[in-house]
Amino acid sequence: MKILITGAKGFIGLNLVAELKNQGFTELLQYDIDSEPELLNEYARDCGFVYHLAGVNRPENPDDFMAGNFGFTDQLLNALKKHNNKAPVLITSSIQAQLDNPYGKSKKAGEELLKQYSSESGAPVHIYRLPNVFGKWSRPNYNSAVATFCYNTANNIPIQLNDPNVQMNLVYIDDVVKSFIGKLKNGEKEELEFGQVSPVYQIKLGEIAALISSFHESRNNLQIPDMGDVFTKKLYSTYLSFLPTDKFSYLLKMNTDERGSFTEFLKTKERGQVSVNISKPGITKGNHWHNTKNEKFLVVSGKGIIRFRRFDTSEIIEYHVSGNQLEVVDIPVGYSHNIENLGDTDMVTVMWVNEIFDKNIPDTYFEKV
Repeated sequence: MKILITGAKGFIGLNLVAELKNQGFTELLQYDIDSEPELLNEYARDCGFVYHLAGVNRPENPDDFMAGNFGFTDQLLNALKKHNNKAPVLITSSIQAQLDNPYGKSKKAGEELLKQYSSESGAPVHIYRLPNVFGKWSRPNYNSAVATFCYNTANNIPIQLNDPNVQMNLVYIDDVVKSFIGKLKNGEKEELEFGQVSPVYQIKLGEIAALISSFHESRNNLQIPDMGDVFTKKLYSTYLSFLPTDKFSYLLKMNTDERGSFTEFLKTKERGQVSVNISKPGITKGNHWHNTKNEKFLVVSGKGIIRFRRFDTSEIIEYHVSGNQLEVVDIPVGYSHNIENLGDTDMVTVMWVNEIFDKNIPDTYFEKV
């Protein structure tokens, strides 16, 4: 099937084209504002499904709303009529179609035109009244406040927050694309007046700004946001897509001495923290125990030995570890433990602990194994 996508280079179009290719669709007829006008007639003749995503969001002249959102829709439908092509048409409208403003009126007019076309031709149509859409490849100061906040924060530009209590209704770009492709794959049946994208996230504008600010700060405090919250996970992915290309990396503070180094990598309030420990040959680190704090050690380079002794016994337990065979060693509470580098090169150990270190409650008691 040949699939026509208008607005193929826009935010939603770009994501849709990418996922259609991921799923094996190869005959994609991509049309955008810079396409040769005669291509629209050719594509309207050959296509078996239409994604009509082209539209105008923020024109300099309000009259351009109607020209872009109604006029081009009329042009597309006339091209389909010319070739008697009754391919299904999916159009992106907006929840603002319910409002009495130039943008909303133009979207409403486009909807009505499509409904009339379907009634006259019998062609299936799918109308999506989308709320705010967020995700990668969105444009700041154009697509949504989320895009603007992410771009500004990632580039150290102040954000303007007029009313933090404004309630936002948001859908994620991957969920939008999934629903759109579902219409392509699942046939022509339409049970609802408007296509549905779920989930819809309801969150205040000030909360969004605070989350994005915390993402920016995470490079300093190393605290990864709560990925158990689906909205936070998607918003964090969106934020990362706005990082300047020369700012993908950041330095970590290495605590070094004659024994090697210890470097905190990341922290989470829910899942503890991960650090990287480098021990020089012959060096032993540790010789302490914990009441509640527990750890996992993973030697990824070099070789060594991890020793344990329960607080109230003299028996020493030993585990030999090596980067040649990755093996996780749990560090149970109540056992004094140490790790010694037995090799001729630095030994690198990834260490996870179940809580972020708190200097006021370190739960660490020094005692030689």
